[in-house]
Amino acid sequence: MTRLDRTDARLLLALCDVPRATGVQLASLLGMARNTVQARMSRWDEHKVLAPVDRCVAPRDLGYPLQAFVTAVVDQHRLEDVIDHLRDIAEVTEVVGISGVADLHIGVVAIDADDLYRVAGLILAVPGIERTTVSVAMRDAIPYRTRPLLERFAGE
Repeated sequence: MTRLDRTDARLLLALCDVPRATGVQLASLLGMARNTVQARMSRWDEHKVLAPVDRCVAPRDLGYPLQAFVTAVVDQHRLEDVIDHLRDIAEVTEVVGISGVADLHIGVVAIDADDLYRVAGLILAVPGIERTTVSVAMRDAIPYRTRPLLERFAGE
């Protein structure tokens, strides 16, 4: 079910361009009523449409320039416990359940190669993880984005 409409997409694109814009500024930029803008932004908050602010903070700015991905094969009976344990490892930035050869795709950050070795060891030590493979990210070719989808949805 789609939670957003074209008007929402236009507002979000304006926020992409001017992230600190107020409701009044957005209304002026888009030729909308201030109450319309405010109501939509309130609805976004209520339905948790926007990701938390920490998603915008680059780990490199916190002293973690190395990014890697760990794929893990997991005992299926312990999958939820494994995910709970991974949540406790600060360097784990995301965990996605996947199909195929592995069960989990785990995004991690580290200070350097030695630190990555330590983090990989913490992951492998989680009860229920049977095997892991670590791949170091060489560069962000296309960082996470949704702007092209917003543009399409807004009809631009």
